[in-house]
Amino acid sequence: MKYTHILSGLIMMILFSCASEPQQVVISTDMGDITVELYNTTPKHRDNFLKLVDEGYYEGTLFHRIIKGFMIQAGDPDSKTATSETLLGNGGPGYTIPAEFKEVHTRGALAAARQGDAVNPMRESSGSQFYIVDGSQVTESILSGMENLKGVRYTQPQKDKYLKEGGLPTLDNEYTVFGQVISGMDVVDKIASAEKGIADRPVKDIRIISAKRVK
Repeated sequence: MKYTHILSGLIMMILFSCASEPQQVVISTDMGDITVELYNTTPKHRDNFLKLVDEGYYEGTLFHRIIKGFMIQAGDPDSKTATSETLLGNGGPGYTIPAEFKEVHTRGALAAARQGDAVNPMRESSGSQFYIVDGSQVTESILSGMENLKGVRYTQPQKDKYLKEGGLPTLDNEYTVFGQVISGMDVVDKIASAEKGIADRPVKDIRIISAKRVK
């Protein structure tokens, strides 16, 4: 009986350890692969993103909005069959996700798009649309200003990363960050630098070929 309890305890420890390990997803695009790691601090967004990934939801969708020094945005299901004249950015699975303001918009952050405050005062996230921060230079004074303006309290590692790599602190506590690029920022930069037309949409379609969990 004693050994049974010990074995059960070991199994539970292993299961807990596996569950707590950060999940990774490879987003394969026309311009290369981007690997993101999802935060366990934002479980609603993590679990929703993984659900959509497992369903193949993102396959064939476009990066429909790109702004160099800012971000690249994707995840609109309407983009799969959109013509070059179609305005994109309103599609989704028909639900939103409650905000989880735990992480910050350093360069490479994976975050959820959403509708504006006027129609979305709780700042709930789109069910599928996401963006990756390309970012710009950040200074001590900018971070101090965000702390005073928004009540954000940056940790020293967050400050160090902002100052070293840049990002978009103006979006902190406005949009939910739920992951981070760990490989493929060169691809993000290439996408962000592509030629674009109306509504910041790339002139030449940039498509997500697949999005799959890392085994």
